[in-house]
Amino acid sequence: MPLVETETQSKMFSRSFNSQLLKKSSKRFFSLRLGDVAPNFTAATQLGSMDFHEYLGNSWGVLFSHPRDFTPVCTTELGEVERRLSEFASRNVKVMALSVDSVEEHFSWINDIVETQNISQISYPIIADTDRSISEFYGMLDQTNIAASGMPLTVRSVFIIGPDKQIKLIITYPASTGRNFDEVMRVIDSLQLTANHSVATPVNWKHGDDCVVVPSLSDEQATEKFGSFQKVKPYLRLTKQPNL
Repeated sequence: MPLVETETQSKMFSRSFNSQLLKKSSKRFFSLRLGDVAPNFTAATQLGSMDFHEYLGNSWGVLFSHPRDFTPVCTTELGEVERRLSEFASRNVKVMALSVDSVEEHFSWINDIVETQNISQISYPIIADTDRSISEFYGMLDQTNIAASGMPLTVRSVFIIGPDKQIKLIITYPASTGRNFDEVMRVIDSLQLTANHSVATPVNWKHGDDCVVVPSLSDEQATEKFGSFQKVKPYLRLTKQPNL
């Protein structure tokens, strides 16, 4: 059974619980927020049992959930992620998917994905969260979308996690809407850029576009750091992307 562990933002304490305790409890656990440490877990995947934090190591991570196996939108998403693994790897990002069906069902579904999505394999792990313990703790369950078994299915959640294991971004899509992985790549680029430079990224920014100088820098500090910048307003200053 999956073991789930987490700690508060202040890192003052940690707690753990197993899936049986989760099933017996009627309490809803607190919602994960940006800056929280991503809860660790050990789970079965089609690539074997994996410890989430150990799998990520010092990399960035993307954890994304699916309502269930053998569903049309999920099939296209998993194929797209496999096609883009080299793009994730070039950004030092590891990916892990989650579905509520079993490892055996994952293997059968992967055959369909390979056949229909023009790929040769699924080489990243897909969690078999059959008891929904991980989905519950990450807040992925959709109480409006109930399976024939009476248990809720998962929504299309995306968690981007930094090398410090903190959650940097959360996006949730309804089951009817497939994810835009161009946007996932764009926000990874933004998160990695802004983590290492004193800039923010403006509306519709993409890699190579001008950036916003953060308000905490004075004009003198901005000049020293970036050499030159465009001062549109005292609070709105633009500069070239600094890591190019």
